[in-house]
Amino acid sequence: MTDKTTTRRVLAASLVGTAVEFYDFYIYATAASLVFGPLFFPSESATAQLMAAYATFAIAFIARPVGAVFFGHFGDRIGRKSTLVASLLLMGGSTMAIAFLPTYATAGWIAPLLLCILRFGQGFGLGGEWGGAALLAVENAPPGWKARFGMFPQLGAPVGFIAANGLFLLLGLGLDAEEFQAWGWRIPFLLSAVLVIIGLWVRLKLTETPAFQAALEEAPPPTVPLGEVLATNWREVLGGTFGVVACFATYYLATAFALGYGVKNLGYAREAFLGVQLVAILFMAAGIIWAGYWSDATNPRRVLMTGCVLVVAAGFALAPMMGAGSLLLITVFLSIAMLLMGFVYGPLGAWLPGLFPARVRYTGASVAFNIGGIIGGGMTPLIAQDLAERGGLGLVGLYLSGAAGLSLAALLLLKPKAEAEPMPLIPG
Repeated sequence: MTDKTTTRRVLAASLVGTAVEFYDFYIYATAASLVFGPLFFPSESATAQLMAAYATFAIAFIARPVGAVFFGHFGDRIGRKSTLVASLLLMGGSTMAIAFLPTYATAGWIAPLLLCILRFGQGFGLGGEWGGAALLAVENAPPGWKARFGMFPQLGAPVGFIAANGLFLLLGLGLDAEEFQAWGWRIPFLLSAVLVIIGLWVRLKLTETPAFQAALEEAPPPTVPLGEVLATNWREVLGGTFGVVACFATYYLATAFALGYGVKNLGYAREAFLGVQLVAILFMAAGIIWAGYWSDATNPRRVLMTGCVLVVAAGFALAPMMGAGSLLLITVFLSIAMLLMGFVYGPLGAWLPGLFPARVRYTGASVAFNIGGIIGGGMTPLIAQDLAERGGLGLVGLYLSGAAGLSLAALLLLKPKAEAEPMPLIPG
């Protein structure tokens, strides 16, 4: 197998897993915004139903750190490959099973209970996904290419988003509202099996990363990776946790909250708003690629800090642009927000694993990323909807600015160990 073939396989395997992750998470977020409320939660208030659906959305974020500890333990002890295969199977299997759930009308309280259990399974599997995918990329990167290799797991986000949002858009165009609510929403969950099969096919052909093999040659694997990382790298865990808050808050405000608010509060057609978000996500992909090259030319921390400053500013533009009554202005704002999402998310694949030694890197990066996900994303759609109902979009904008300010403070306090290597023109 040539080096180029190996590189392509590694990058494809790191991208496809996070594509499945974001596809799975976003079809759930979209369904929670559009149909899960009336299907699974009986109430006379449409707002109460939406809030209950958003609450189930948060369950996976609670499960993610648990999955991070579990999969991180085995990823640091037995290797990246087997752990990534297991996390993908659990995450994808839980998503596909949602397609077969009964609704409250047919099964009563069992229906939302099963929904919550499968949502927990999604989050548990996902807890080991991002960290392993990032390590797979950056631990195979040649000198000076860590951020550009590390951006491939991040590019899975727009790929998964486009697949999920595009599918919901096609279903909305092909089905009427009654058909979509009766059975059409199940199709995206069922089709997740296709992405999982592709991901397994690519990942089963991988070998272990050079960094993991070298760590095993230097010393036996840690007995309890979580205990070791908290004892020796607790500052990095804490700083990494708050450093990722901005990316989660930006993403879920510009996607799940914006869709629910735009359709239910502002009165836009679902298909029109999904089309707007498909345009905006292209800017996220561009931002991730821009940030990857920029990070290798300078360093990931600098790019992340710049992104946080810009997201703070974007928070003040949220209310006047989202509430202006113009779909064009909403499109512009969401496009800007998603471009900035690329700056606060793209460099994480290189920055976060780089905080930890190879022997506990899977656990450290996964725990920090997923606890940060709870803080920045788990309750964000629910909190933002409540803030908008109580005090308008201005409060939602302040929430976004505050989240970015929190990440900026963490990045400023967590000093880098070394400057990035200068960017070579070609790998190797």
